[in-house]
Amino acid sequence: MLIKIGLRGRILLFFVALAAGAVAALAVGLWFGYHREGSPDMLNAFVQGAVAAGFLILALVTWIWFLFDTHVARPIDKVASAMRARAHADVEQDFATEEARYLGDLAAAASATAATLAQTRGALAESVQRETARLSSDKNKLEQLLADVPPAVLLCTGRHHLVFYNGVAKQFLAGSQRPVCLDRNIFDYLSEGPIRDAHHRLLESADRDAVVEFICLSPCGQRRLAGRMRLAGDNGGDGGAYVMTLRDVTTEVAAYGRRDVLLGDVFLQVRTAVSQLRQLMTGNGEPQVAGDAIRRQIETLDATLDALEDRFEHCRSDGWPMAPTDARELGSQLHRELQGSGLSLEIEAAAVAVRCNAFDIVSLLAHVVSRVNGATSATAFQLAISEAGDAAEVSLSWSGGSIPQEELQTWLGDPVYEGGVTCETILKAHGNALSVGLLGDRPCVKTRLRPIERLRSVGTDLSRHVVYDFDLLSRMHYEKLSDAKLDALTFVVFDTETTGLLPEQGDEIVQIAAVRIVNGKRVKSEVFNLLVNPGRPIPASATAIHGVSDAMVADAVSVQEAVRQFHRFAEGAVLVAHNAPFDMEFLYRREKEVGLRFLHPILDTVLVSATAFGRAETHTLDALASRLGVHIEEDDRHTALGDAIATADVFIKLKDMLAGQGLVKFGDVLASVRSHQRLVRDLNDPQAHAS
Repeated sequence: MLIKIGLRGRILLFFVALAAGAVAALAVGLWFGYHREGSPDMLNAFVQGAVAAGFLILALVTWIWFLFDTHVARPIDKVASAMRARAHADVEQDFATEEARYLGDLAAAASATAATLAQTRGALAESVQRETARLSSDKNKLEQLLADVPPAVLLCTGRHHLVFYNGVAKQFLAGSQRPVCLDRNIFDYLSEGPIRDAHHRLLESADRDAVVEFICLSPCGQRRLAGRMRLAGDNGGDGGAYVMTLRDVTTEVAAYGRRDVLLGDVFLQVRTAVSQLRQLMTGNGEPQVAGDAIRRQIETLDATLDALEDRFEHCRSDGWPMAPTDARELGSQLHRELQGSGLSLEIEAAAVAVRCNAFDIVSLLAHVVSRVNGATSATAFQLAISEAGDAAEVSLSWSGGSIPQEELQTWLGDPVYEGGVTCETILKAHGNALSVGLLGDRPCVKTRLRPIERLRSVGTDLSRHVVYDFDLLSRMHYEKLSDAKLDALTFVVFDTETTGLLPEQGDEIVQIAAVRIVNGKRVKSEVFNLLVNPGRPIPASATAIHGVSDAMVADAVSVQEAVRQFHRFAEGAVLVAHNAPFDMEFLYRREKEVGLRFLHPILDTVLVSATAFGRAETHTLDALASRLGVHIEEDDRHTALGDAIATADVFIKLKDMLAGQGLVKFGDVLASVRSHQRLVRDLNDPQAHAS
């Protein structure tokens, strides 16, 4: 029982026992003296003397205990916390030598021991770093290569949880309402049946190197994805882990479908017309009547062939390699193509993407420039690409004489580059034509490219976006949460900024941000950060603290939508916050409106800090960050994302300190933090939620 009581508590019990023993000894002595030579007058004197002596003894013992607690017990706790922080959380923390001056050489010896340990660890780390520098460089190169691989690449555990995904995979899976995150179930993003079937076939196969192909649907069900799956081998004991690549075949399937329908119509309609002609030619009717019928049937057949040819022209580009291309990039490529030829090019392009074969279109335009230069001696050209409904209007104009349409038509048979690909072939593949016109007072050649799409801003690191944690392959799965080790859990660390401190009086969220901790490490690319329209004015005093103004949230999502999105981001994770009851109250009060419940397990870094450092320490986020060596930029403090990141980094170090105390299971940590509920209410109690 005493083992569960802290050092200061045990020392207090020692002095309480000492005081009680002294008072008891005094009482026994007085009782013994009174009974030897007792009289009624002596009893009053003995009682008065005993009371006075008892109070003096209690005061003396209390004073000595206070001095001992201040100069011995507290410094010992601080030295122990500093040693744990340095040993387990790698924190360069002062050992409070001045406060521990009554401990003799203990603080200095502990500091020297820790410094020696740090030096040894540093030397070992430096040696390991030198040996692993080349491997780290190769790892970075491999990440870049995998990020740029055109197919989506995913690695999943045998339980179908994400371990690795590249940037293309994140784009493919982004249509789901749930954000793409490590350790989430792949069926949150893709249709379950085909993947389970392919995985089952691989597990049943006698060939461990077998590959299974399948077709599945994207999250929104609007894209078909062609997949290839193979087992990843016995990684960390997970023999069911598998690698999966996905490729978007929606356009290909649609193209094949259109061509199949076209060919079917050709066979059906032409065969019907030919059959009717055969009947007319072999019939016994009047020659004149038969001739008129044959003539009408031929006209019908001719019209049918014209319609089929028109449909074929629309399908001609289906097999041509095309991709969305920024219109401005087309201009830049043409400019590079003309460099060194003595010709100048001005570019005016809209910020849209056109689906085309960029190399062919640039080669076509360069060929036209060359022919115009030969025909008119023009040297100054201008390329304008503008929106025109669902297409992009491409105009190539020049200063000089115009060219007739007939001459332009003669250029269409010219080969554009080696292989015999002509201008006409390129134009037909893109379903358009060239025409001569005017752009202002300048002659020009015009064409159209379709379809267009708006350019969307993407993260600057998308081309190098690879997220993985291969340790997830060997992570144990626990049936009971209380038995799970902390590093076997996924944490979502979050923070909110609000209009004020009183949610019960109408204050609302204006910003909510969160980061994920998977396998004991913060996943830097998996971030939730959302401005929120609170539906009420933001006081100037609140804006002065967190910097969020009414103008910033005018077009932001509502509080209800923000709560829904955050719930999806935090699904299946343990929530972590600093002073969690405050932040959670803003979420709890919206549960009925959005039809969701926040039943997540919750850890509060205030309570975790009290477990690691003792209740007497200061447990503000700034104090914890300073104590644990976590740096918070001044501009990031009191922003939801900045505080969430700082809280996450603090929690990781506190978690390591708890492990040093033997608190590695979630149930043990929860039992320990509940002993400090006088600081902050523990929200894992169902009654606390209900209140």
